[in-house]
Amino acid sequence: MGTNSTHVDLPGSKRSAYRNAKRGKPIEADARFEVTVRVEHPAVSSEQIRPGKNKKKGHISYRDFEATFGAKDADLNAVANFAAKFGLTVVAGRKASSSVVLSGSAAQFQKAFDVELYHYQYDHGTYRGREGFVRVPVELKGVVAGVFGLDNRPFARPHNVRPRSAGPEATSFNPQDLAAIYNFPTGVTGAGQTVGIIELGGGYRPKDLKTYFKNIHVAVTGTLSTVSVDQGNNAPGGDADVEVMLDIEVVSAVAPGANVVVYFAPDASDKSFLDAVEAAVHDKTNAPSVISISWGGPEGGVTDTFSTQMDETMQAAAALGITVFVASGDSGAADEGPNEWDHVDSPASSPHVTAVGGTRILAQNGARQAEQVWNQNEADTQDDSFGSSGGGISEVFPVPAWQAKIALPPSANADAKPGRGVPDVAADADPASGYNVRVDGQNMVIGGTSGAAPLWAALIALINQQNGARVGFINPALCASAGGTPFNAITGGDNKVGASEVGYNAGAPWNACTGLGTPNGQEVAKILDSSSKVGAA
Repeated sequence: MGTNSTHVDLPGSKRSAYRNAKRGKPIEADARFEVTVRVEHPAVSSEQIRPGKNKKKGHISYRDFEATFGAKDADLNAVANFAAKFGLTVVAGRKASSSVVLSGSAAQFQKAFDVELYHYQYDHGTYRGREGFVRVPVELKGVVAGVFGLDNRPFARPHNVRPRSAGPEATSFNPQDLAAIYNFPTGVTGAGQTVGIIELGGGYRPKDLKTYFKNIHVAVTGTLSTVSVDQGNNAPGGDADVEVMLDIEVVSAVAPGANVVVYFAPDASDKSFLDAVEAAVHDKTNAPSVISISWGGPEGGVTDTFSTQMDETMQAAAALGITVFVASGDSGAADEGPNEWDHVDSPASSPHVTAVGGTRILAQNGARQAEQVWNQNEADTQDDSFGSSGGGISEVFPVPAWQAKIALPPSANADAKPGRGVPDVAADADPASGYNVRVDGQNMVIGGTSGAAPLWAALIALINQQNGARVGFINPALCASAGGTPFNAITGGDNKVGASEVGYNAGAPWNACTGLGTPNGQEVAKILDSSSKVGAA
């Protein structure tokens, strides 16, 4: 297709097949699935993301956000009329997230968006895919901002790693012990806060959680609930259970009074990922004040429209006073994926999230002794547990204003322009100094930046309770304190990987392995603005 004169290319939607993928038969005409259409909407201002001098104004409410920044009714109606014209069904229209979910057959979607869909086989399985641009009717030019779900190739992966062996220098920690080592606030439990966790598959077993918290002597008083996104649900029994249990156990061990809501999407496609984050950000019922994301993929492995729409969703989170943490990845400076991209991880590269890298920590008698960049050298690994703190320079997002005074290194990719530096902060992630967890009836040790992100999320839940307000988007305040007491600067190690040894070195006050460093929790609490009101009405 792609020749229909009634349609035009949707900018930023161009796709190519995964490297070494083989195109097979066309998708069956009667195959049914859902597609999310994002429409244009008013931009969130930097003033709204960072409340101005009048701090009493606080963050915007859900109601006001929808009225001010939600999609125009006329645009949502235009998409609905387009859907009816092509026999598609409107499943949901969401003004706040500026999206419309459509249901239909492959034949209907191919005609509606002037694309051809095929089965593709690649090194890690199969997917429904397309090549070239998505095309929209001329009358929707400037109305439709993105279309997700025509292609369901896996994009994101969980950022957890198991230890290669229990060597003489290996150790492990209960999450609350790391909180003490990092000097998290005491006398607070996260009560009154809700931490949202994004999961793209897997599940948890309540019996395991009960046993785990009993064994580590933590009395959890917050609630645990789930939200289904795109028919996803709590479905334990697979590899993704490791991620789900790690995230829940870290958050609740450190902030046992916080409510935890897990947003389950069915798979790791760009549609599921974006829909899950949208659901959490615009959830007026549970109103999370913190969101933790331990999934991601190479920045170059998704379309420009995905990067833009995900970042706009993160801007919405910032405006609503929600702090979002994203694991920076476990493949060092070479964020490897099906296309072997050498990029930073997405959505950690979004300028409106706090990206979390990884370290290896040595502690004795509850006190931090030494800490360096997490990097398991590939040559020393006898199994699949190789990993290193993800980080580098974005090739999608420019340098944000709050990083302007930080000496960012040039990109390790030749001829790349200056861009947003990743990560922003770090915490323990090496499986050799990993997290004690329980998954599907088994006690184990897990590492990866997947542990570091929920640890930071739990810290902010404690700080929010202590301050009596959401701190919201924290990156500007963190960068303003670069080199100060809120952080343990990481000056040893690197995230160089592979035979080419491409990557970045540690160093203060910021580096592309561990950002500003690991937290001195009580000092972090002091620098974060506590005077804006919670805007969750």
